[in-house]
This record gives sequence, structure tokens and C-alpha cells, in this order.
Amino acid sequence: MRPRVSYRVSHFLPPLLLVVGGGVVGSLSGMNEFFTSLFNVLPTLLLLLGGAFCSAYGRVRQVALLLVVYLAYYQLDTQVDYYQAERVVREDAGLVFHLASLLLPMLYGLYGCWEERTHLLQDFVARGAVLMAVLGVTVALGSNYPDAVLGMIGKIYWPLLHGNWMTMVQLAYLAFVVALVALLVAYLRQPRPQHAAQLLGLVGLLWMLPRAFMLPHALHVMSSLVMLALTASVVHEAYQMAFRDELTGLPGRRALNERLRRLGRNYVLAMTDVDHFKKFNDTYGHDVGDQVLRLVASRLRKVGGGGKAYRYGGEEFTILFPGKSVEECMPHLEAVRQAIEQYQMHLRDQDSRPKSDDAGRARRGAASGQTVSVTISIGVAERDAEQRTPEEVIKVADQALYSAKSAGRNRVFRHGENRRGAVRVKKAASS
Repeated sequence: MRPRVSYRVSHFLPPLLLVVGGGVVGSLSGMNEFFTSLFNVLPTLLLLLGGAFCSAYGRVRQVALLLVVYLAYYQLDTQVDYYQAERVVREDAGLVFHLASLLLPMLYGLYGCWEERTHLLQDFVARGAVLMAVLGVTVALGSNYPDAVLGMIGKIYWPLLHGNWMTMVQLAYLAFVVALVALLVAYLRQPRPQHAAQLLGLVGLLWMLPRAFMLPHALHVMSSLVMLALTASVVHEAYQMAFRDELTGLPGRRALNERLRRLGRNYVLAMTDVDHFKKFNDTYGHDVGDQVLRLVASRLRKVGGGGKAYRYGGEEFTILFPGKSVEECMPHLEAVRQAIEQYQMHLRDQDSRPKSDDAGRARRGAASGQTVSVTISIGVAERDAEQRTPEEVIKVADQALYSAKSAGRNRVFRHGENRRGAVRVKKAASS
């Protein structure tokens, strides 16, 4: 199971705003000429620009999804334009609409779950071959046997599940459900902004298709914003890779540097280091070392007093308190130090580790295996007349951290005080 921190509301927020905005704007009965013209050309622009952008980042999956959405949009746009001009549907409108309603979720779900594992060019060729094969067979069957194809896909296979509100064929709703479940599982297995955008994009397409002929702008607006959400998710993920530490989920050093540029006149910086981490890593292995870093990060994330934790590098973390003084921050730092010290990690023998998750959960918490504890040392400094820049404050906080370590570790040490002034709760004599 992935750490809980991997699942973020921020993954869903940008595509959710775009999809909801698409639903609101697409429901309008009229728009001015500028926006009408914009949404008429936006899908094509997004296919070209978004496809080029995603290709440059090696996101073949997003390119395939953009192409699938655009092809469905293009076919339906021809039918909708004819209907809006003549007020009657074309002879092949039913066949085209129902095939698009069925193939769109099928191909969208397939490409959304198709992981990018092979060489970039090979991935392009493989996905393109599948798309060409599916479209080739569909066009051939639809051209030669239109009535048979329409009768087969339009048949009500499960009468008890059919409702009068359904404007698409029953198989299309089944395809949407299967695709939505598959994309949800993909996100749960690997929570990423791209997976969140794919999931919400499919929800937007499900809203759009039944309204393509009823609302004059639903097709253009929702297709555009779904394609925009897919493209924007690549930017979102690139930002996360640059500014967020993947192991701990905390903002990384680059995010800290960006925040330091926007600080006011008063702030406190605390440099935190895991005690004896190298020895711990060498003794128990890197996997357990990673668990220790995630544990420390999870506690630092909960620091009070308006503090925010960052991973500075290795086993070192930084806590920033904007607009605070050292006196205000010391109790919160001491509290987080104690929380980490008091947490007991249970290490089980890897050879006897349960193979199934259920068995592991059943045995979790049992008094088996070795118990270890982790401690941290903290050095604290604030901006003052002597340390006026963030770099200078970090430097003296680092000096305080080394003083805390040389004084015995597992303590909070403030810059400018002697070692006896270090804050630390004394342990019991038995420990």
C-alpha cells in the first residue's frame, strides 16, 4: 500500500475546475462571437500544441488520449454543424453518434491504463497501430453493414438496467463504467496528476455526449477543456517532480528556495537531521531507511505554530516559521521532537514477512520482531540584525544543529545559546 501522503486533493483540483467550468459554459444557450470562434478552433490548436508539448516530455499516453478525444470531437462536430444548420440530422447521424459513444470510452480507457514502458517511438507505433486497426475495422463494418452494426450496438442487452433517461446505447454506458473503474484503479495504484486528469476528463466526456445535439456549445467547450486538462496535467506533474520530494511527499529544496524569496522581515528557520541515520541505514538496509525518512516527514508535516516542513536533502529537513520569533517556535519544535522520539518502529524479519497484504495487516501490531526508535536533532535561528538574508539564517541554524549533535543529539538547540541551554526532556534512568 502506498503512503497516504501520495493521494492529494491537488491532483484533482485543476482538472476538476476545468471540467466543471466546461459543464457550466457548455450549458449556456448562447455565447458571443469571440468565444464561439475560440471554442471552434481550440480543439485543433490543443491537439497540435498539446500534442507537441506532451511529445517533448515523452508523455505518449497523453498524446494518444488527445488524439482519441479529437477524433470523436471531429466526427460529432460534422454531425452537429449539419443539425444546427438544417435542423434535421444526417442519415448516418445515429450510427456515427452511437459508434463514437461506444469507442470513445473504450479507447480512452485503454490508452489511459496503457503504461509507458517501451521506447518512445515504439510506444507511438504500438498505440497508433491499435488505433488504426480499431478505426479501420469500424469504418469497414459501418460502411458495408450499417444497419447490422447499428442493430448490434443499439440492442438493449439488460432490460432491467435500462432507463428512459438513457440517450446513448446501453453498451456505451457499460464502456464508460468499465473505463472509469479502470482509471480509478490506475490512480489508486499510482497517484499522479495525469491519472487524476484522465479520470475527470472521462467524466466530462460522459456529461458531454448525451448533450452534443441538445446544447449548442457542449461539444466544443467540453472537448476543448478536457484536452486542456490532459495537457495541463503534464505541466502539473513536471512541477511536482521539480518542487516536491517523491519519497517523503514534502516540498523539496527548490520549493524552499522559492519560498525564501518571498519572506517578510520576521521568520524562523529550523534545520533538522535524523540522528545516526547512516549507521541505521547500514544496519537495517535502505528500505527501512526510507521508512524512517517517511516517518520523520509525516511528523514534521504536523508541526504546529504555522510551520511548514521541507526536505532539504538526504536525512536533513528544514522547518520554516514565517512571521514568528524563536520563543514562539521552540515549544512546537520540542513537541515534534518528542513525537518522533516516542514512536516505536517494529521491524520484522524479511524472510518471515507475510506474502499477502491481508496476512500482513492481521499480524501488524503484534509483538514480533525488533523494535527501534528514531530521534532527531534540531538547530534553530531567526532573522535579526546579524543574519539578514535567508542564506545567513540557514547557515547559523546549521551551526546550531551541529551544536545540538555535539551536545548529545536528540535535542533542540537555539543559535546563540550554550550547550546547557539546549532544550531537551530528560529520559528516564532505565532508558
